[in-house]
Amino acid sequence: MKRILVACGNGIATSTVVASKIRSYMSEKGVQVETNQTKLMEVPGKVQDYDVLVTTGQFNGQTKGVPYVKGMPLLTGIGAEQTLQEIYDVITKK
Repeated sequence: MKRILVACGNGIATSTVVASKIRSYMSEKGVQVETNQTKLMEVPGKVQDYDVLVTTGQFNGQTKGVPYVKGMPLLTGIGAEQTLQEIYDVITKK
């Protein structure tokens, strides 16, 4: 099972919406994923245990080699399909 870390400012609201959309999309594609939410400021201490990082806010921190996808399109709807496909591509290539 692939693990996805979803981060937003407080680790609650927008990351919950994004995590739900990711899980739904991956389920439709037949890919099992586990999503966990966190605050952006907590990412550097947690990211190494995940297959991909998705953020809804500006992030310039260390990802420790974990692929990073900007998840704002999953909130706005503009480019959401491409973002979901990018996440899919990352986790299915590992």
